[in-house]
Amino acid sequence: MIYNTLKSVLMKEPRTWLITGVAGFVGSNLLEELLKLNQKVIGLDNFITGNVSNLKEVKSLVTPQQWSNFVFTEGDIRNHQTCTQACHGVDYVLHQAALGSVPRSIENPIATNEHNLIGYLNMMVAAKDTKIKRFVYATSSSVYGDHPELPKVEGKVGHPLSPYAVTKKMNEAYADVFARVYGLQSIGLRYFNVFGPRQDPNGPYAAVIPRWFAALSKGDEVYIYGDGETSRDFCYVENVVQANLLAACTDESEAIDQVYNIAYGERTTLNELFELIRSNVAGLSPDTAQTKPIYRDFRPGDIRHSLADINKAKMLLSYEPQYSVRSGLEKAGQWYVGR
Repeated sequence: MIYNTLKSVLMKEPRTWLITGVAGFVGSNLLEELLKLNQKVIGLDNFITGNVSNLKEVKSLVTPQQWSNFVFTEGDIRNHQTCTQACHGVDYVLHQAALGSVPRSIENPIATNEHNLIGYLNMMVAAKDTKIKRFVYATSSSVYGDHPELPKVEGKVGHPLSPYAVTKKMNEAYADVFARVYGLQSIGLRYFNVFGPRQDPNGPYAAVIPRWFAALSKGDEVYIYGDGETSRDFCYVENVVQANLLAACTDESEAIDQVYNIAYGERTTLNELFELIRSNVAGLSPDTAQTKPIYRDFRPGDIRHSLADINKAKMLLSYEPQYSVRSGLEKAGQWYVGR
């Protein structure tokens, strides 16, 4: 497996990485992997959606020596000077900082634009000016919008269905322009419904998997928007970590300045997902086995079905997702239920 080879190389030849949104869900998982590989990591976060507890948990999972390779800056990507300072001396940027959630973007499009577009542009300019080797950024499956074709293929997108989707589509456009005009190497990763440890189950914009685990563990009601036949390509976070490191370090010229679907490549309905999570929780709390979901109206801005074609990432990045929805839920379930 190419990823295992890459990890061996990184252990022998440590590099310097900047993770924006480092205290968030994906960012803290990237931090954990890089520190375990003895890399030097600069972290940037403003704690709007990130959490100090995520950093404390990573600290508990690595050695003191590995933790000493981490330098954290509390700062905001909406401040260009902060971005430039964070990029100094960095080899690779893994840009995860964003204001997520389709519903939140519909309620507050200005805040979404400020973080996801202005903040993103600040980071790209900073990366260009400090001459980093590669800028890897998180984009989203939401860019496919109303395009009906399944599976989703990188070159075929529809009209965006939310302000969040607009910002991610513009991120990709800016990356393309910066490659052509300034020669900044970048790779965009279109995440499909990522889940795993350190994903926040609380708040109105919490993702469905941690929210359902939390509700079932407490005996609370579980809500499904629509008829439950809405489907998603759920992707365990360790698959996403793999994709980020492969994208940052690839030597394939064809792979650079591209966007890639990052998912597992299988479709799961919300009804099926509920059954998987319920059976997972029932192993620890047998009363949960009788719980039934409550169905509500569809939410505006949500797409009906999502499934990724991941062949491009497999071919050009040597991406090999190791965790299916079922195996990912089994691994993540221990963390979710423990919280």
